[in-house]
Amino acid sequence: MKRIPCMEAVVAVLESEGVDTVFGIPGAAILPLYAALQHSDIRNITVRHEEGGTHAADGWARVTGNVGVCIGTSGPAGTNMITGLYTALADSIPMICITGQAARDKLHQEAFQAVDIVEIAKPVTKWAVQLKEPAQAPWVFREAFRIARSGRPGPVLIDLPIDVQRGTCLYDREIDTPLPVEVPQPRPLAIRAAIDMLMGAQRPLILAGGGVVIADADAELRALAEHLQIPVQVTLMGKGAFPEDHPLFAGMAGIQTQTRWGNAALLESDLVLAVGARFGDRHTGDLDTYRRGRKFIHVDIEPTQIGKVFEPDLGVVGHARPTLAAMAGEASSRTKARRPGRWPARVAELRGTLLRRDDFDDVPIKPPRVFRELNDFYGPDTTFVTAIGLYQIWSGQFQKTYLPRRYLVCGQAGPLGWEVPAAMGVKCAYPERQVVAVAGDYSFQFLMEEIAVAAQYRIPFVIVMINNEYLGLIRQAEIPYDMNYAVDLHYGEGGVDHVKLMEAFGCPARRVELPGEIGDALAWASAEAERQQLPVLVEVMVEREANAAMGPSLDAIKEFEPLPEQALALAIDWSD
Repeated sequence: MKRIPCMEAVVAVLESEGVDTVFGIPGAAILPLYAALQHSDIRNITVRHEEGGTHAADGWARVTGNVGVCIGTSGPAGTNMITGLYTALADSIPMICITGQAARDKLHQEAFQAVDIVEIAKPVTKWAVQLKEPAQAPWVFREAFRIARSGRPGPVLIDLPIDVQRGTCLYDREIDTPLPVEVPQPRPLAIRAAIDMLMGAQRPLILAGGGVVIADADAELRALAEHLQIPVQVTLMGKGAFPEDHPLFAGMAGIQTQTRWGNAALLESDLVLAVGARFGDRHTGDLDTYRRGRKFIHVDIEPTQIGKVFEPDLGVVGHARPTLAAMAGEASSRTKARRPGRWPARVAELRGTLLRRDDFDDVPIKPPRVFRELNDFYGPDTTFVTAIGLYQIWSGQFQKTYLPRRYLVCGQAGPLGWEVPAAMGVKCAYPERQVVAVAGDYSFQFLMEEIAVAAQYRIPFVIVMINNEYLGLIRQAEIPYDMNYAVDLHYGEGGVDHVKLMEAFGCPARRVELPGEIGDALAWASAEAERQQLPVLVEVMVEREANAAMGPSLDAIKEFEPLPEQALALAIDWSD
C-alpha cells in the first residue's frame, strides 16, 4: 500500500462518497487540506461567512440526499458554523463540517485561534471528533459519512490539527469504499397492528413528515394512501411528499403554517398515521386539542423520537420507505383497492369550502397575492427555498408543492439568513433547475454578503423579497403585549435600498409596488438570471403591518384577512 499525505486520502474519501462541491473559506490552519483539494475534481466555493458555508452545504444536501460538506479554519471559523450545525441537526440533514486547528502541542497553551470546537459542537452534532493521528484520517472520514447518513441523518464535525494534516498514511483508494448504512426494517407484527388500526378507523389520516422526503418514500406513501383511500396531510418539512393536486391531499394542520381545511380535517379524523414527523409545537399547538378524539400511530427511524412529545397508541420503528412499502403490501394482501368513500369526499368538501383569499388587488400589496403569483408563474419542478418569519408562514399557507425536495425550509431552528446560501447550494447541486429563494427583508440582510459568492461563481437563481420593513413575526407576536417596540426597520426614504445593494454586487434587481406588476417582474427575473447567470432580486413592497393567520390551537386560529364568500362546510355527525 502506498504512503501518501493523509489529506490526499481524505480528499479521495470525499470524492468516493459522492461529494462534488464543498463550501468553505481557506485559512492558515486548514491549508494542508486545501493543498490536496486543489488537485481533485471537487469544486470549492469560497463563501463570505462560515455560517453561509454551512447553509449552502445544507441546501446541497437537502436536494441531493447526500452529505454536504463545509470547510473552515480554526477558532471563529468553527464557532461561526454552530448555527448551521444546529440547523442541520434539527432538520435531520446529513452534513460534515471540517475545521482546522492549532497543532496538538499548542492546544493547552491558548495558541492563536485555538478553541475546543469539539466540545462546543457536541450538543448540535451527531458526532464531533478531533483527528489525533494521520493514520486515522481516511477511516475517521469514512465513519463520519456513515454516521451522518445513518438512522436519523444529521451533521458531524471533524477538527483537524495542522500537524496531523501534514502527516502521511498508508492508503489505496482502489480498494476502499463507503461504509454500509443500515436501513432499519419494521417488525411484521407492528405492521399488521398498524394496518388493523387503519382498516378499523372510520376517518384515518396519514401525516407525512420530513422523514418521508428524506427517505425518498413518496411513491410508497402514495401506494398506501391510494390503495386504502386514506387522505394525506403533510407537515411543513413534509411539503412535497404528496402532490397537492392529488384528490387525497388533505392540506396542512398547524398553528402557523396551516390551511383552514387541513386543521378541520385533522380535527374530524379519528386516527392519524404519522410517518417521519416529530410533532413539533408549531404543528400540534395545544396538545389536548390536537390529541382529543383520535388515536395515533407513530412511525420513525429513531426509536427515542416515539413518545417524546406524547405517547402514541402504536409506535413503529423503521425506515419510512420499507415501512410504508410493508404497510402497502399488508393492506393489498387483505383487501382490494378501495374506492373513494364518505371520508375522502368529506375532506374534498372541506378543501373546497374552507379557503383563504389570495386574489387581493390592494395597494400596498397584500402578501398572499405574492404567493398566488408564485404559484401561477413557476412550474412544479421549481425548487423553493425559504426560512423563518411571516413570509415563511404565508409561504407554507399558500404555496403549492407537487414533488419531493422542491420545497426547502429550515423548519425547527429557523435561522435568519438561510435562504440565499441554501439556494446557492441547491443550484450548485442541480444547475439545470429553476431555484427561487423567498426571503424577508430582515432575513436577507443577515447573510446578504453571500450574494457576492453567487455573483463571483455565476450561480443564477431568483430572490423574491417580501419587504414590510419590519421584524414582522415579532411585531405580530407583540400585539398581545400592546406594544410595537424595537421591530420597525423603516428609516429615511424607505430603509435599505435593496435594488442598489444588488447592483453593488453586480446583480440585477427590480422593486415592485403594484400587484399587477408581480407576474411581469418574475418573468423578467427568471429570464435575467438565466441570461446573465447571476442571482436576481424581485423586491415586493407589501403592506407593512399585515398579519398571518395563527393561534394557540388548531381550533382557535385567528384570521386577519377577509375570507372568501362561500358556504361553510357544516360539521357532520359521524356517530351513525
